[in-house]
Amino acid sequence: MQSNDKQLTELSDDELLQQKKKLKSEKISNAVILGFMVGVAVFSTWRNGFGLFTFFPLLFVPFALNHTKKVSALEAELRARNLS
Repeated sequence: MQSNDKQLTELSDDELLQQKKKLKSEKISNAVILGFMVGVAVFSTWRNGFGLFTFFPLLFVPFALNHTKKVSALEAELRARNLS
């Protein structure tokens, strides 16, 4: 995370705003993927009971947490530069 903070501080204002747009599209993609996986888990549980696909969405949690850390670091840098 420290290297990510250092990279964010070295970016120009325009580059930070581009990163914000990129992370916003990633956020939407992650939400769609997670929603699909939860739907598969619910359907699988309903049809077959508990099994592999019931807990499949849990594999996505580390990626979602990493994305959340990136977004919060970027938002902090944007607030520090008054670019929000």
